[in-house]
Amino acid sequence: MPLINSNFKPLKFFKSGFISTVYSGLIRYFKIQQFRERILLPDGDFLDLDWSYSNQTTDKIAIILHGMEGHGQRPYVSGVARYLNLNKFDAICVNFRGCSGENNKKFFSFHSGQTEDLESVINHIINKYDYKSIYLKGISLGANIVLKYLGEFSKIPSQIKAAMALSAPIDLASSSKELHKFKNILFQIYFMIGLKVKLKKKHCQFPLKISRRSLWSIWTLRSFDEAYTSIANGFLNADDYYNKSSSLQFLKFINIPVLILNALNDSFLSESCYPVEFAKKSSYVNLEMPKYGGHVGFISPGGVYYNELRALEFFSKFD
Repeated sequence: MPLINSNFKPLKFFKSGFISTVYSGLIRYFKIQQFRERILLPDGDFLDLDWSYSNQTTDKIAIILHGMEGHGQRPYVSGVARYLNLNKFDAICVNFRGCSGENNKKFFSFHSGQTEDLESVINHIINKYDYKSIYLKGISLGANIVLKYLGEFSKIPSQIKAAMALSAPIDLASSSKELHKFKNILFQIYFMIGLKVKLKKKHCQFPLKISRRSLWSIWTLRSFDEAYTSIANGFLNADDYYNKSSSLQFLKFINIPVLILNALNDSFLSESCYPVEFAKKSSYVNLEMPKYGGHVGFISPGGVYYNELRALEFFSKFD
């Protein structure tokens, strides 16, 4: 598939990557009615799914995965669901382990390559409901999971018709380096506040598995991945975690239509997160790189964001 020429033109104020990122992630507000379902996972843990429905009977459903320190009710996630609901899609906003307001049962929680839980959600939908068409949309960390899932599994269910990856950090190691630069220090502080709160709860749950000294040693996202994420999930260290979980290496195995939407002014993404040469030759992976948009921003006038419009446009091609 060729590279896609983007026609996204935000209002002047939102041409700033920083402003669009902050506004979309922390300020945007609207109302949506969601209904929670809890599913049990094969390892005895659980996931909470936030459902919203079209007001028309439909056989189409979108599964939406949030980003780091997100959850299924954040506007950048539920906004996608709301717009798709208006256009004859049901939607599930998945809460990763430990992200629904309640501690999960295991010592490990979520991570950027945790495709097994996405597989469990998909199997649950196929086994319990009668949807003929399933669409995936991953956002930030969730985008990496969606892409990795599609390329990692040799057989994916025929009900999955297409997918979209928004602000996708497909090279985790280099994206981590970007996040640790001074330009992103406010975002790193924001992420670390939430992650350390969750890690302290893990310490209370599993006092023998993580020490107070370890808690005090964690001040950056990389040190968090080094001391907790990698070890809790069976990786050797942070580098091993980044290398094995990055979706970049799995893109060549994807065999359904995919749209990657990464803004060129996304401060979280490195150069390798824009797979231009690969997309030029790929039969399935479409790459759109607007000049503006920030990280999960893409703010458009009228209340519907550009990435939400593009999700509907892209999914509707593969009904």
